[in-house]
Amino acid sequence: MNILLAHFRVGETDGVSLEMDKWKWALEAMGHHVFYLAGSAGSCEADLIPALHYLEPFNDKIISNAYVEQTDYDSDEALIDAIEERADTISESIIDVIRKRNIDVIVPNNIWSLGYHLPAAMGLMSAVKVTQTKVICHHHDFHWERVKYSNPTSSGISELLDSIFPPNHPLVKHCVINRIAQKELKERRNIDAVVVPNVFDFHGSDWKIDEYNQDLRSRFGIQPHDVMFLQATRIVARKGIELAIDLLDKIEQQREILQGRELYNGAKFTAESRLILVLAGMCEEESYLDLLKNKAQQKGVELLFINDWVGHSRSQKEGAKVYSLWDVYCHADIITYPSLLEGWGNQFLEGLIAKLPMVVYRYPVYDLDIADYKFDIIDLGNTHKIDSQGLAYIDADMLNSAANETITYLFDNETRNTRTQNNYLIGEKKFSYPALKLLLGNIFTE
Repeated sequence: MNILLAHFRVGETDGVSLEMDKWKWALEAMGHHVFYLAGSAGSCEADLIPALHYLEPFNDKIISNAYVEQTDYDSDEALIDAIEERADTISESIIDVIRKRNIDVIVPNNIWSLGYHLPAAMGLMSAVKVTQTKVICHHHDFHWERVKYSNPTSSGISELLDSIFPPNHPLVKHCVINRIAQKELKERRNIDAVVVPNVFDFHGSDWKIDEYNQDLRSRFGIQPHDVMFLQATRIVARKGIELAIDLLDKIEQQREILQGRELYNGAKFTAESRLILVLAGMCEEESYLDLLKNKAQQKGVELLFINDWVGHSRSQKEGAKVYSLWDVYCHADIITYPSLLEGWGNQFLEGLIAKLPMVVYRYPVYDLDIADYKFDIIDLGNTHKIDSQGLAYIDADMLNSAANETITYLFDNETRNTRTQNNYLIGEKKFSYPALKLLLGNIFTE
């Protein structure tokens, strides 16, 4: 079959783009021909519709008027008319791609679930009806999971969300990435869905320090005796990055008793050794970033932002090398994954592949869908509060326990190797590409 994977962006390091790459691999391994449709292509090839771009100005205006305050339109009807007008344009472009590629199945990613791009959702629905193309949705996030989309400014927007986010239509099947979403979808929309968890290429990911990436730490001023904590996610509030700052601060408070000890890699932890929180993902919430910077400054925690030089894959920019995210993992000592909310957890799987210790806040999906596999993690618990700045914090005893466990991973090489290898083997069995291929083989039938 000819299959069209559709999203607002592809070929980047966000979770949806990465998961689409995996579905593409699995579907092509099954003999299908796979194409991308998006608003931006990043580092891969795609049929582009500029109106789908995730930073498209008109859609930004629609989001503001639909969910914040209706300031640009005289009435609810005028807002809906504007959405429908843009939807018609998008629909025509999608129809052109469907016909040009002779598409048999469209796989929308979040277009009919998140509530982010109302014209795109309407346009896609129209294109599907016109062409009678089958659809298998890949829902990563739903609008009811996000505060941002919880208070529409008009009944018209609410009706739109209730009708096609997602649609209950005979041409459309649904896949979700966790059991929470499966249950919610059935209760809210009476729609049955198949759970397809995130996976990773355990057998084709040989991440190691090589000639290309060997200079990464020195490039960014990280010394062999420094400790590199890697926050690989995007910078958005639900990632709970402030908890990583608290963790580094707590470890820093034990510096005197750690000095002179040998790290797991043979380097000495000295008075000059730095604890560095390296942020490799793009920033999508500047106000949140400002709060993180202020907190880090108050705590004396060093933040290092390297996203400008980290891409979906290795490349060149301004005459200098751009590293892949996998290159960064090769040099990390500890992964911080303190997300308060995740649809599943791409970065968790990446940490398994990299065989690195991971600091994890047990967000709801982790506890329901992942915890049963008994991975060894540095546990931040599953309960947090919000401070006066709007940032999360956890119980002091839990933070102390996590700091001590992190120190064990940094200085006890035998424990580190045993636990991370065991984690890898569990992940290889349960969340590898062959597991995805088997699942999709049952879903993508003629």
